[in-house]
Amino acid sequence: MLRYAATLFLSSFLLFGVQPLAGKYSLPWFGGTPAAWTTCMLFFQVMLLGGYAYSHASARWLSSRRQAQVHLALLGVTVAVLGVRAVVWGSPVAPGPEWRPTAEGISSTRLLAMLASTLGLPFFTLSTSAPLLQSWFSRVRPGASPYRLYALSNTGSLLALLAYPVLVEPWLGRGVQAWVWAGGFLVFCAGGAACAWSVLRLEDVPARPREESAPEAAPGVARTLAWLGLSACASVLLLATTNQLSHDVSAGPFVWVLPLALYLLTFIIAFEREALYSRPLTAIALLVAAAGVGYVTYQGSLASLSSLLFFRGLALLAGALLCHGELYRLRPGPRHLGAFYLWVSVGGVLGAVFVHLVAPRLFHFYLEYPLTLSVCCLLAAMLLLRRAPEETLARAAPRYVPALLLLLMSFVVTRSFLDERQALQYWRGFFGVVQVSEARSRGDVDHAFMLHHGGILHGFQYTRPERRGSPTAYYTADSGLGLALAEQRRLREAAGQPTSLRVGVLGLGVGTTAALGRAGDTLRFYEIDPQVIALARGLGGYFSYLGDSPARVEVVEGDARIMLEQELARGEAQGFDVLALDVFSSDSIPVHLLTEEAVAVYQRHLAPGGVLAMHISNLHLNLLPIAVAHAWVTGLHATLVSTETKGEARNSSWMLLSADAHFSRGDTFLRAGERVERLAYDKPPPTRWTDERSSVLPVLRVLGGSEEGIFEEPAEPPAPVAVPASP
Repeated sequence: MLRYAATLFLSSFLLFGVQPLAGKYSLPWFGGTPAAWTTCMLFFQVMLLGGYAYSHASARWLSSRRQAQVHLALLGVTVAVLGVRAVVWGSPVAPGPEWRPTAEGISSTRLLAMLASTLGLPFFTLSTSAPLLQSWFSRVRPGASPYRLYALSNTGSLLALLAYPVLVEPWLGRGVQAWVWAGGFLVFCAGGAACAWSVLRLEDVPARPREESAPEAAPGVARTLAWLGLSACASVLLLATTNQLSHDVSAGPFVWVLPLALYLLTFIIAFEREALYSRPLTAIALLVAAAGVGYVTYQGSLASLSSLLFFRGLALLAGALLCHGELYRLRPGPRHLGAFYLWVSVGGVLGAVFVHLVAPRLFHFYLEYPLTLSVCCLLAAMLLLRRAPEETLARAAPRYVPALLLLLMSFVVTRSFLDERQALQYWRGFFGVVQVSEARSRGDVDHAFMLHHGGILHGFQYTRPERRGSPTAYYTADSGLGLALAEQRRLREAAGQPTSLRVGVLGLGVGTTAALGRAGDTLRFYEIDPQVIALARGLGGYFSYLGDSPARVEVVEGDARIMLEQELARGEAQGFDVLALDVFSSDSIPVHLLTEEAVAVYQRHLAPGGVLAMHISNLHLNLLPIAVAHAWVTGLHATLVSTETKGEARNSSWMLLSADAHFSRGDTFLRAGERVERLAYDKPPPTRWTDERSSVLPVLRVLGGSEEGIFEEPAEPPAPVAVPASP
């Protein structure tokens, strides 16, 4: 029993421990968007299905001895492949630079191919363990239930997910994580070999478990469809919740791990023992969660991160527990265990395929989330309304009130999402959901078209001719970016030089920054989303900043960091007088654009005396310590400019980094008064983001992310950060 339990636990720990690591390698090369993770999840689900299919076929058509021999061969081949990768590519699982896409090469297909080549075989080998070892255990110990081993394996998965953002990501770089994981895989292989050896020694054990009484009937079509439906519903709810949170908070391991951990917790509760799952309690929890989701949806950007995480997390927990609890009640006996896990895995893949491939073509926004939550509410209501033949109406009546409320809530949840998204047009693609809406107040005076990415305003433009060219939102003349441009012009004028500027902007939005340009200026935008570029260039006639600007406007399509690195590789340093970093997907931060290595790339594109302007406004992450850490690492001087943005419930904050200590003390900033704060520091900051380590946990506002680390001027400069080689 011990060898099976330990091997199953370790296999599950490694299986789910490598998933966030694979995501961390994928994000910087594939746009840092939620779609990168859903693609990873599709890959994981497909490989899991392959492992379950292998285990089911082995148990059905091979003798015990042959199963053990084949599996020993699989373990040996996998170890050999990892060894070759470690020798040839320098890492057992990290992708090589040849997989880094060009601007045109960012796609789900390329990401799936990268994952298959680097992680496919070891992930497949791990995924075979749960059903295969349980099958072996049921043959060796016919009287013992193998389902508790399944709960144990899910416990290992849960612990791996919880450990990653708290113990692994903040302390270990990606390269070290890969080697530690490979070491754990070798230990797992030793355990798997020990289990196979025990089967080889008991080759006379019958191919199928000893039947206790009458032959066990095969599951019918109805039960199989129920397995598929319940597992697919839970899978869709998991991925849809992850999409929502990644879009609104941050695409990264912390946000990925939380929903996945709750999802696994429901497996543990449901499969440990039937008594732990209660239909009425689960239904009530789902009712509270659905009401909370409707509330935070109505609140929109005003909803706190804690309420967002709590209600969406509770909705996932209750909805998935409902599906998995009913799934466990429909489980077969040990003889059909392999088929059960196989069909459950097929349902999981169908859910992933629906979210990643079907939903983007059916829905213009993440409608699969409220619809799936509504389906869970309907299922809970139907289960509560069911009455056993011997149950009287009086005894069943107390369940009818929550059942009716659940029926009502299934409508309210979906309706709240539809009401929130009353927009003129939607576009949904690999990089998220973009929508255009309009605002009216005081007649037509303030009529404007607005661009939202997820729930966050990414710019708006007035429609009246006299106001159409006015800079708005976070990019007004008195914003941090506006002040930086004005001061650069003043300094040039004072030195008797032309006042025209070369400005780089990472992130396009509606192109509002172009309104700050003057004749003779060059504004070069870097934007990854082709839909945003089309809208800024005039698609639909909503926005015209790019066309109206007197400056010369250039737009580069692709991931900003990749494009800037490629320009350096070609010897095309841009020499920006001001380089603005304004890269948001909804309110989510592409972390790879805010690491020290990325900032080192930006520095090389600055002209002498150039300024790096970082837009650090964020609802859920306190990015000020990260920006200050960059100032400490680079030796640049940091200035924080805060602006009260009209129509917004929060300030717009820009961090200006300059090599000139006196830049922010010029007349332009003196006139800005108390909105300008010069920051100082004298020791290493507590939170730094690099390509190897970049945890969002310390800067989450719900966990008290603060301005710690801002001190006096550094006594000695830090070591320079190397710019990674370009492909």
